[in-house]
Amino acid sequence: MTVDTATGTRRPRIRVRRILFAVLLVALLAEGAVILSTVRAYLRTTPVYDPPVLAGQLAPGHCSAGFYARHGSQVVLTTSAHCGSEGEVVTAADGTLFGVLGPSARLEPCPHPDRACAGSDMNAITVEPDHLPWGHLNEVDLGAGGYRVIADGARPLACGDIAAGDRAEVNGSLKFRDGSVLEKGENNFADDVYFPCIVATSITGQVGDSGGAVIVNGQPAGITSRVFGTHLAFTPLAEGLEELGLELCTTPDCGLVPPAVSPPASSR
Repeated sequence: MTVDTATGTRRPRIRVRRILFAVLLVALLAEGAVILSTVRAYLRTTPVYDPPVLAGQLAPGHCSAGFYARHGSQVVLTTSAHCGSEGEVVTAADGTLFGVLGPSARLEPCPHPDRACAGSDMNAITVEPDHLPWGHLNEVDLGAGGYRVIADGARPLACGDIAAGDRAEVNGSLKFRDGSVLEKGENNFADDVYFPCIVATSITGQVGDSGGAVIVNGQPAGITSRVFGTHLAFTPLAEGLEELGLELCTTPDCGLVPPAVSPPASSR
């Protein structure tokens, strides 16, 4: 206690170091909360298959990956059209051939003949059978967000199926985030591809998100395509699949028969 010499009354002494300690403690708690939130976004609790499910993860040597789909008897992995060109060879981390990039989705007829037009910012890698996670082709791996299993016969969402307020989930750049749909409209800029529908979300976008799977209200919905300010935006899945002639995988083996696996030498 100290005495006020003007009044003769006693009053508490305010110690500067106590104030500094309190400020420091609040700052450390806030920083800890940020670190914990970041760790949770990356920390997974689900298994990784062999070969791994890459839908929702990263496409080898490219951006993020979207969904497994089927083109005839071949399985493809969708990604972003601005992450690679048709005919580009994709190599796996072990140096083996992972697949080859196909054409980009294109909208025909194009309402802007002097520009590229597409229903979705999508192309796809035709994946070598040895790199396919047979038995899990109808799954999307959202990392810390867990797996999402696409129900048998589920329909990919189109622009008209998505509305403001819907819940959106992504795992681009291997960081799980969720938020809500804010609005949708045209992507109509003279120096960019024209998309008749692009959907903005409350999710903060980051480098490497492009091509990643977007889940809306638990359903396969889109491909991460742009960032407006800090807001991640995606183009709808159904339109891109239709333009590329692809069928979304909604069963574990996508309606195909997995290649036979040779038994170990000891059992022959």
